[in-house]
Formats: sequence, structure tokens, C-alpha cells
Amino acid sequence: MDLDSANLVEYELYLKGLSENTVRSISSDLNEPDWMLEKRLASLKIFYSLEMPHYWPHISDLNFDNIVYYAKPKIGSKTYANNWDDVPEEIKSTFLKLWIPESEAKYLAWAWGQFDSTAIYHKIKEVWKEQWIIFEDLSHALIEYPDLVKEHFMHIVPPTDHKFAALHWAVWSWWSFVYVPKWIKLTQPLQAYFRMNTFLWWQFEHTIIILEDESEAQYIEWCSAPKYNQLSLHAWCVEIYVWKNAKMRYSSVENWSTNTYNLNTKRAIVDDNWIMEWVWWNLGSWATMLYPCSILQWDWSKSDNLSVVMASTWQDQDVWAKVIHLWNNTSSNIVSKSISLNWWINTYRWIVKVWKNAENAVCAVNCDALILDEGSVSKTIPLIDCENSSALISHEASAGKVDENQLFYLMSRGIPREKAMSLLVNWFVSSVIRQLPLEYAWELNRLIELEMEGSVG
Repeated sequence: MDLDSANLVEYELYLKGLSENTVRSISSDLNEPDWMLEKRLASLKIFYSLEMPHYWPHISDLNFDNIVYYAKPKIGSKTYANNWDDVPEEIKSTFLKLWIPESEAKYLAWAWGQFDSTAIYHKIKEVWKEQWIIFEDLSHALIEYPDLVKEHFMHIVPPTDHKFAALHWAVWSWWSFVYVPKWIKLTQPLQAYFRMNTFLWWQFEHTIIILEDESEAQYIEWCSAPKYNQLSLHAWCVEIYVWKNAKMRYSSVENWSTNTYNLNTKRAIVDDNWIMEWVWWNLGSWATMLYPCSILQWDWSKSDNLSVVMASTWQDQDVWAKVIHLWNNTSSNIVSKSISLNWWINTYRWIVKVWKNAENAVCAVNCDALILDEGSVSKTIPLIDCENSSALISHEASAGKVDENQLFYLMSRGIPREKAMSLLVNWFVSSVIRQLPLEYAWELNRLIELEMEGSVG
């Protein structure tokens, strides 16, 4: 598919090729302060100094000079619309398929939409605005709340972390900034949609979430992209701060096209008595490197990591869960469900680090792999580094195929083989699905059915 036929959206700014001029142009268009431009330029130098990661899937096809790093669609006089009727029709038609207005009307505290490099729509319920909750795009938050952003920006994920972290910091644009004040409990989920629509484009959105003491929040992100004939890259970064006695659930559903490299770094720092929950799904993409990490830095902090990863035709999924126990009585729970079909690869790595001062740390890991054909591969690579003898760490892993007896039972009740297989696969991942709102659970079940169509003999 060529650019003219793929892109019906008219762009105001379209920056292709990686250079210092590209970085300066992005910063200028976003009207950023000088300190942010300095961080960008320093990160670009670090990017050029670092080698490509050696432990990731094959990504040598990436051409850094043949990619659009910033694409700003024309949407009239506003940077984004607060009224759904003001969104241009060609963009609105895309997001209508993702049910933004319907979802907002039914249950969302705030619906947020980003199209390529630009936020195009957002709306927050007045009841939350009155309680000083901030849910803004990060580029605007940088201007409106500069001290709050500067205090937390690039604090958990430094540009020296790896080559694509440095690239992200050099060319990042937009996405979400969430701040929940002390004692405020957000009872409805905040939600964001991202659409990567531009041909030969890379997206570098950044998310910062801050929960003050005694607060609670849920945040859900849904990402998608159409398929073109050229490679695209999604290099996302998430920083989450959960302070004393706070509770945060971060959910992510990523359904990329199979020409997309999906390289994500997500990290949370957890304070005294607080809870961090990661719930994420990954479907699609040519190659995925997805690494959520929780740093349990004070007494009684806790982290849960629940994930489902599906590798189908032309997909190599390499995902991690990492937990660092720094202090006493911390606990973590890692549950992974992976599905492999059509002769492709799932790799699940988990790292548990218990420092010598972390008395009575507890960690439970459960990794289950379902392989649906003779040629697919599922690999589990655990790493435990424990420096305190009082820690209690358990690891349980399984790999297998669908039970033929269960499949026969369903087929004997008149259910076609392909539908019966989908039912059993959905049951396999049900422990993670039920952690999401009903609308998401239904959609994910349907996505699994679509992935499996024609793949069951």
C-alpha cells in the first residue's frame, strides 16, 4: 500500500529522518522549555553511542533514516477537540470503530484519543476536575504544570537504559499525564486510545502517572495500527509513581499490525504499603519487546503482573516481567499466559531481584504456555537473584496443547472444531481477562477468535 492510498489524513507537519534538526523541530512545534530540548539533544547523543541490544529478537531491518518521527494532522484551529463533533470526519471514522463516544457515555471518567503524533480528542467528567485530578496530554502538561512534570520526567527510565530508551527520550511526543491528589479515589477508569496511522512512521508516546498518598486510580490504554508494506516502530515509555498507601492498576491492550516493531519500557516505583497492578495484553506486531518493571522501595509494598501474549503468523513476542524487592515484607505476583500458533515464537523472561536488606520478601511466579501446532515455540527464561535468606520465592511453569478430551466433548455437543478451540483458548486466559472491564473482555475474546480463524485444522 503506498502513502497516497494509505493516508487520507492531511498533515500540517511531517518530519522524516533522524537528525538534530528533527529533534529541534519536534521541541519547537510543542513549544517546550529549554531544559526539555537539552534533555532531548543529550539523549540523541546517547542513542548514537549505544549498540543495538543483543538479547532481543532480530531487528536489523530497521532504517532510522527512512522513518517519520513526527506527524501532526490538520484538525483546524484547536490542538485537540473537547467536543466530538469538532473532530475531522476522516479521523473520527477511525475512532468510531474503537467506540470512543460510546465508551465515554457509558462508563469512562475520561476518554482520550491520539492520532499519530497529536492528541485529537479528550473529555473529562466535571466531578473529577473539581477534585483536582489532572488527566492531560503530556505535552500540554509540560506547559501548564512544568514543575510537576520536571520532577518526575525521566526519573525511573534513564536514556542510558538501552538504545531505544535513548531514542524515545530524543523524539517523544504527546500521550498521557495523570495526577491523582492525596486521598482521592478514582472509582471509574481513565482511558486512552492511540492510533498509529502514518505510513513508515514510528511512535514515541510517553505516559507519566502519579498517585499521591492514600489515593486510587485505574488507567487503560488501547493501541492499534493498520498494516502497510513497510516497517513501523512503536517505542513507548511509561513511568508510574505510587506513593504511600496508594493503589494503581495499569491495563494495556496492544493490537499492532504485523509490520510493527513494538519496543516498550514500562516501569513503576512503589512506596510504603502501596499496590501496583499491571494487566496487559499483547497481540499482533512483527516483533515485541515489552518489559514492565516494579521497584518495591519501601515496607509492605506489593506488585501484581498479569499478562497474556499471543504469537501467530510472522510474530516474535519477547516479554519480561521484572520485580526489584528493596525493603522489608514486600511481595509480588507474576502470572503469564502465552499462546503460540502458526509456527511462531513466544519468549517469556522474568527477573526477580531481592536485595540483602529486603527481609521476608515473597514472590510467586506462574507461567503457562499453550502451543496450538507442531512448529510453534514457547520459551521461558527465569532469573532469580536473591541476597536475603528470609525470602520466599516460588516458580511454577507449564507448557502443553489443548486437551483433546475437552475438545472432543465440546464437538460432541455440536460445536464446530474451530469454535471449540477458541472457547478452550479463551478459558485458558480467563484469569487475566476477568481483571478487565466487560467491554474489553468481550473485545479480547473476539480478537482471539479472529486470530485463530483458519489456523485450526
